[in-house]
Amino acid sequence: MNAQERPGQIGQRPNNNLLRRLNDSDYALISPYLSQDEPASDDLLYNPGDDVDTVHFPCGASLAAYLVPNEDGRDVETILVGREGAVGGIVSLGYLPAYTRITVKFGGPFVHLPITRLEQAKAVSVSLRNVFARYADCLLAQMFQSTACNAIHSIEQRTAKWIISALERTQGPNIVPLTHEQLATLLGVGRSYASRVIQIFKLEGLVETRRGSIVVRDPEGLRSRACHCNESVKNHFEEVLRGVYPTEAVS
Repeated sequence: MNAQERPGQIGQRPNNNLLRRLNDSDYALISPYLSQDEPASDDLLYNPGDDVDTVHFPCGASLAAYLVPNEDGRDVETILVGREGAVGGIVSLGYLPAYTRITVKFGGPFVHLPITRLEQAKAVSVSLRNVFARYADCLLAQMFQSTACNAIHSIEQRTAKWIISALERTQGPNIVPLTHEQLATLLGVGRSYASRVIQIFKLEGLVETRRGSIVVRDPEGLRSRACHCNESVKNHFEEVLRGVYPTEAVS
């Protein structure tokens, strides 16, 4: 569905840090064209080859994920995007084919903006164009860091990193709505392997599991088991777009 056809026009500024970073005049350029809905987990935003005609902004505890399809039929997730950013048409001018699959990782509110409206606003405002260019730089840094992480860090380190990364963007008392299957996709491994790592963390008192979710019992202990990739990304966000990257759970 094209963003201009979406139901649910919005009123107050959404709970998305990138949109909240815009000054009032820049936000006014795009606000009439924003719409909101609440897609469910695993809903598809783009398939490879689709025309990218809409920017999607996760709000609150919602998450989107970039997945790269492989020849063996598996999708490997590269990065998560929450309320710190957006997916679709950030780097390009839109209407170019999507390279990856982009899905809703955790369902909830998403705000949508037609690419044409964003590009018109960028043409009018240097400051708005600057914010999105800076975010594109941060998004690229996440991708670089993810590539390095997959190459050099252990499964245990990466598991802890993904759980902490999701926890920083989600609601509730240290509960991450992440199944073993979803975690396996994040790691690019089989479900049984992901389950073994979670069992190790359970024995160490770091996490517990509930149906469809992981409960973090010792956040600091889990952080100590994680690689430093999240911290590297956060530090870059702070240098380029201070205050945009989420550092604690949504209240």
